[in-house]
Amino acid sequence: MKRRHFPLVAIVLALFCVPVAQGQTKLKWAHVYETSEPYHQEALWAAEEIKKRTNGRYQVDVFPASTLGKETDINQALSLGTVDIIYTGMAFAGRVYPPMSIASGPFIFRDYNHWQAFRNGPVFRELAKGYEDKSGHKIVGYTYYGQRHLTANKLVTKPEDMKGMKLRVPDAPLFVMFPRAVGANPTPIAFAEVYLALQNGTVDAQENPLPTIDAKKFYEVQKYIILTGHITESLVTIVAGDTWKKLSDADKKIFSDVLWEASTRATNEIVDAETKLVGDFEKRGKTVVRVDRGPFIQAVQKAVTAPDAPWPKDLYERVQAIK
Repeated sequence: MKRRHFPLVAIVLALFCVPVAQGQTKLKWAHVYETSEPYHQEALWAAEEIKKRTNGRYQVDVFPASTLGKETDINQALSLGTVDIIYTGMAFAGRVYPPMSIASGPFIFRDYNHWQAFRNGPVFRELAKGYEDKSGHKIVGYTYYGQRHLTANKLVTKPEDMKGMKLRVPDAPLFVMFPRAVGANPTPIAFAEVYLALQNGTVDAQENPLPTIDAKKFYEVQKYIILTGHITESLVTIVAGDTWKKLSDADKKIFSDVLWEASTRATNEIVDAETKLVGDFEKRGKTVVRVDRGPFIQAVQKAVTAPDAPWPKDLYERVQAIK
């Protein structure tokens, strides 16, 4: 009897199991940051939260540290359909919609509070919509990445000290604006290859926020950390257009709420880390140089207001007017 009924029981069990397997959608979230960084930690939190709020209908797998490609690659992957969610810098998003890149321009923001007012205001929402209209993808988060500072094996206290310096920059056209304005030689190198390039002397210097300098251990192969604060950098969280279209309105709200909250959580962690790291680097024996930012700001003014800048001058003026 048992032997005769076993196939029937197996079929019934299989029928009950199939809807569960078929009902779950797996999504890929790609980024270039280390597993120790807040961006990754909050992506993991968001993935778990989305799974919870959708009753397990969506499983988001997070791929850190360039495992699915460099930043240029993962931006392209959104349109190819090989990834569903990414973190990317505003300069990279600006390749699709150039005005977006203003948020990665040198000395565009006075300080963190200025950036925060921009994040929560209408100018950012307009830029996000412009990107969405052009790309078809959806911006659902905006994270503070930190103020970009210079690290080098040569002491820099004024713009003239950077003349001829081989400075690693991200592989996005906007990042050449600051080095060219101060006479340095911008050298695009993929994020995952920067440590080795500094170590073997391919480049003399690099620039990144303090939490990134710490996470990527760039301080190990650089003598000076120079607090230029030349770019207040940020990341957008983007959902691929094809993925977004498949979500119900209720699920769109869940994804939007969770991913915006994750970007806020990561932002707060980065602000805290920036505050602590200056002292931490000094305790490790690194020379932290506090420069007069005035001459550096003056050096880039012509570039950020030039007719050939990626953004119109009236957008620059609107951002400057934000209080």
